[in-house]
Amino acid sequence: MGRVLPLLSLSLALYVAAALPVSADSRYESVTKDAAFRASIALPEGAAFVALSEGVTYYRQANAVSCATADILVHGFSVPSYIWDPTYDFLVSKGRCVVTLDLYGRGFSDNPDVAYTDQLFANQVLELLDHLEIEKANLLGLSNGGRVVSQVAGLASERVEQLIYVASSGFRDVSRAADVQVSQEEINELIARYPELPAGQLSDFKDPTSFQGWDDKYAELLVHKGFARALISTRKNHDSQELDRIHADLQVSDISVTTIWGDSDTVVVYAGFAEKIERLLPKRAEHFVPESGHLPHMENQPYMEGLLTDILSLD
Repeated sequence: MGRVLPLLSLSLALYVAAALPVSADSRYESVTKDAAFRASIALPEGAAFVALSEGVTYYRQANAVSCATADILVHGFSVPSYIWDPTYDFLVSKGRCVVTLDLYGRGFSDNPDVAYTDQLFANQVLELLDHLEIEKANLLGLSNGGRVVSQVAGLASERVEQLIYVASSGFRDVSRAADVQVSQEEINELIARYPELPAGQLSDFKDPTSFQGWDDKYAELLVHKGFARALISTRKNHDSQELDRIHADLQVSDISVTTIWGDSDTVVVYAGFAEKIERLLPKRAEHFVPESGHLPHMENQPYMEGLLTDILSLD
């Protein structure tokens, strides 16, 4: 998903009252994502940067010649677009027009000094679609990305062919913080927790032994200036009321909705909102991926690819 810590630990990291000393590791939050930073990156095939309304956005696109309708992969809370690499590669191999992007505050995209809301991310996705001249999209939202693709549907339902939620956190009941401003003290407290965050990423998997180096890859994100602020602001701005309305509207729309869950997910626990999702989206198609935790597209890749073959009517 790209969560920083389990939910309880994240709350402690963000709101614990005791002041913690900022780590002495000078690498943390030491790199500004400016033009020099972008020029230093060896971009993979199909990757590029584009200046959108709230900042420069990193994206990657394949098979652009057939892109009237594209598969758009939206990542989760903190791990950027590379979390979708197995699915991206699979869809590319099927000749699909595929796009991934780093949401603001994550990966190679800018970290603007703004409120990190679902609407901010949804508009980023829509502006990228406009830039790429993509009319309609199959939107795949992973974990917190489920919130984003729901918001895209709420803002521009005519652009959405279907919604595919993978371990979506958008069905849980959450409330926006009374004070959504982010203080320097909160930032310092979270940065002080940076040394333990990479290892926490491994608990996204049912069996992390197959994903050696996943924590080291996450550690590379902690050098980006503004990362802590982006994470804190995102969590403070989570609210379920608007998403509940959007999901209810989806039920009476022509947009196809599929939900996919790992059968052993301990991050987004299905039992906690099973009744609610059945009430809001009773017509959805639903699948449980065996032997997988919060990242079923990585942990049981063959099963997930089989599902996508059916859902997207792949050859």
